[in-house]
Amino acid sequence: MMYRRLLLSGLILAWGFLPGFAGKYATVRLTSDLSMLSAKERRMIPLLIEAAQAMDEIFWKQAYGDRDELLARLVDPELRRFARINYGPWDRLEGNRPFVPGWGAKPKGANFYPDDMTEEEFNRAANTSPARGESFRSLYTLIVREEDGRLSSIPYHEAFPRELKIASDKLMAASNLAEDPGLEKYLRLRAKALLTDDFLPSDIAWMEMKNNKLDVVIGPIETYEDQLFGYKASYEAYVLIKDLEWSERLAKYSKVLPELQMGLPVPEKYKQEKPAAGSDLNVYDVVYYAGECNSGSKTIAINLPNDEEVQLLHGTRRLQLKNAMRAKFDTILVPIAKELVDPEQRGHITFDAFFANTMFHEVAHGLGIKNTITGKGTVRKALKKQASALEEGKADVLGLYMITRLNEKGEFGPVDIKDFYVTFMTSVFRSIRFGAASAHGRANLARFNFFKEMNALTRDAGTGTYKVHFDRMTLAMNSLSEKILRFQGDGDYEGVAAFMKKYGNIGPDLRTDLDRLSTQGIPVDIVFQQGMSVLKEDRSAR
Repeated sequence: MMYRRLLLSGLILAWGFLPGFAGKYATVRLTSDLSMLSAKERRMIPLLIEAAQAMDEIFWKQAYGDRDELLARLVDPELRRFARINYGPWDRLEGNRPFVPGWGAKPKGANFYPDDMTEEEFNRAANTSPARGESFRSLYTLIVREEDGRLSSIPYHEAFPRELKIASDKLMAASNLAEDPGLEKYLRLRAKALLTDDFLPSDIAWMEMKNNKLDVVIGPIETYEDQLFGYKASYEAYVLIKDLEWSERLAKYSKVLPELQMGLPVPEKYKQEKPAAGSDLNVYDVVYYAGECNSGSKTIAINLPNDEEVQLLHGTRRLQLKNAMRAKFDTILVPIAKELVDPEQRGHITFDAFFANTMFHEVAHGLGIKNTITGKGTVRKALKKQASALEEGKADVLGLYMITRLNEKGEFGPVDIKDFYVTFMTSVFRSIRFGAASAHGRANLARFNFFKEMNALTRDAGTGTYKVHFDRMTLAMNSLSEKILRFQGDGDYEGVAAFMKKYGNIGPDLRTDLDRLSTQGIPVDIVFQQGMSVLKEDRSAR
């Protein structure tokens, strides 16, 4: 495969705005209580971490190219650390702006396609036959240029054989220690899938697994990195320990999906699909991130599998990463609220509301529609590079819709719905700071401007603080929900592009307010101290 090469020769030193880099991220130790694990389960953890580390190696190649060559040329340790955080020389929280002198813009297609390939050339080559088109647009192929200049595709398992063999072997070794039959089956099937790119059987086994205390999400999963077409999946991994008490507490909510689907504020044809009854909710501590999920802003909840066939037949699993979520709430959301939220509403910022909003965001991925009603195939394929940001926007606003409806039914007991609304809007500021290169960042920016246009959120010019208008929230929520669901059902790529162009911009007031957050030293996101050494230190301290 072709790796991206440095544009400058010699060693690269730090430059002017380096001191601002470190303040963007707060360092968090990823620990968990291992006492509830058996001896064999504790022996599995390092094997799963080693498998995850192989995903990290591959993602470097997908996102940038030759990691070691880049890092060797960065003399300043802080600059080198920042390159590791971003998996390359581009700042993911600044729209992928290069932070190493002499570097050009990050290719929209990352390292999935040849540098000199145009979209027209790709489509021309892909459309020569149905089989070629399927291979070119597959989640699991790289596009390369042959010596004669033609484009061809290489399956992932052939492009990254060394790393995938290591990961597969580690998963197999872990499966030999697994005491839960469901976990053992999943690990064996996932180990095989890494070597074949056939992930369907392991996705189904993962959904069928119910009694496991350990979990690992691993493989080529999300398509955020491919901003050229949105076709190619990036490798990543999470090593997880289930919180059994919290998971049991949340189990009931997946059962209400069919009822909530029927009540969506959109015409019947856009909600004709029925969410699968197999969906479930689980709470975890995450003890290791690797690959795509570890680049730039960090994920605090997961909704998988992405395969539409599995979703419709078996549902999805929503994983809430409680320790990472708590870290973001304490180190980022609370300080943002003190700076940008109207003083009279700051009391409505609570961790329980933050947890619920994040959880129902993931649950809401199961609502709406997965296949267009206009014959354009799946929503993901029809909307291409626009699909990820719109889907994240849908999950955000429909998560709030679910909370509103469930609260009306008395499902949450004696809680104040204002907590959810104010915490939701405060978290919008947090996610906007992820930048235009992030699907979550673009989704939150568009929603901020849409809600502001509908006067559900207003800014006090004198104090630079924002107030939520509760009487207008429902109208704004329903209006945006309908718009997004129509875009998805129609497979309206041009409509989504126009919507994002209109609403996906940072105005002067918002820019001033976001700059205030940086001036106050409020981090944008978190980075981790993680791995077996951290877990061992945590156990010895107990």
